[in-house]
Amino acid sequence: MLPDQPKQQIAISERELVIMLALLQALHAFAVDAMLPALGLISNELNVTDPNKRQLIIGMFLLGLGVGSLIPGSLADRFGRKTILLVCVAGYVVLSLASALVTDIDVLIGMRFLLGIISSGLSVLPQAIIRDRFEGDRMARLQSMIAMIFLVVPMLAPSIGQAIMLFASWRWIFGAMGLVGMLMMGWAWKRLPETLHPEYRQTIRPATIARNMGEAVMTRSSIGYVLGSACMLGVGWGYIQSSQQLVAEHFGAGTLFPVIFGGMALAMATSNFANSRIVERFGARRVSHAALLTYLTISLVQFWLAQSGHQTLWQFVIVQTLSMMLMGFVGANFGSIALQPFARIAGAASSVQAFIRMVLASLIGWAVGQSYDQTAVPYSQALVLSGVLTLALVLFSEKGRLFRRLNKPGAAHPVSAP
Repeated sequence: MLPDQPKQQIAISERELVIMLALLQALHAFAVDAMLPALGLISNELNVTDPNKRQLIIGMFLLGLGVGSLIPGSLADRFGRKTILLVCVAGYVVLSLASALVTDIDVLIGMRFLLGIISSGLSVLPQAIIRDRFEGDRMARLQSMIAMIFLVVPMLAPSIGQAIMLFASWRWIFGAMGLVGMLMMGWAWKRLPETLHPEYRQTIRPATIARNMGEAVMTRSSIGYVLGSACMLGVGWGYIQSSQQLVAEHFGAGTLFPVIFGGMALAMATSNFANSRIVERFGARRVSHAALLTYLTISLVQFWLAQSGHQTLWQFVIVQTLSMMLMGFVGANFGSIALQPFARIAGAASSVQAFIRMVLASLIGWAVGQSYDQTAVPYSQALVLSGVLTLALVLFSEKGRLFRRLNKPGAAHPVSAP
């Protein structure tokens, strides 16, 4: 029988908790970005004739993350964060290793979809754990720190994947995923405390789960941020899925592609670090609203360059890097604003928000990726559209008012003991 009290006897510092949660989330980033240099080779070895079908190795994994996100949060509201998180990591390990043995592209795509479903809690539960312990702009600061560390993996993963293929088959990338997953499972099992408040435990009843999720969906101050972040995330995922074709092939980056991809991730990590330093001073809304308006402006520049027909590699890289940096000032802040109203049902709210965000983002990302036509025009169009839609959705949640400050500096405090 599971204990009724959180395992508070495990002492973990804020720094260790942030690093652990970031690296647990980064298992997903490793599952995506380490594969990017291998997509062409996988396509050739498994006899794929449609050049855009290789994108489904990434796209179906991301869709699985979204579909699976409805499940772990509600279970964690009943059984605790740690138990469900460890189950998700174990599933990640098993299916990663199984994917290394696949010899058919359709089976591999199916395995990647299952991998996304079983490991979806690695995206959902870290947010619930942070919400268990912190609130307001403090929560946004910690989420930015998590995102900053998380983004180290996209910086390194393509190069790691490329390095593995210098000495072994692309199948060993899946082996590396399984190994890293086992190391993270051991660390979390030994050091992660249970953060669920005993008085917040929810029953596993369809009516209770539906009520909690319905509350999260119907809260106006939250849902616009969830849908807006899905728009921006979806375009980002569309870029990731088509980046090997767009940057390496269309713009001719070739073997520089992993370096360019990693450099963009470094820039995004830098913006998350900057956000973590300023968000408590200026507020999550003010920072993210300013970043969103700037993102829309940069998107228009990218669209103008792409339409000119003479865009160079470095023009694209500079403007795309700026777009990704601005997303660093949006993502964590949108997430904390969206989850703020739901202290008692953080798991269910995190699940349904992740479900909406990731399913929509994966569908948008699939559409953006599949629209690739050997130019940057479809992607630039998607950037502008995502900026406009996100601004409209934020205005809906804020009832037409931007740049409000709801929490005064220093007003947010931890809501549970570490």
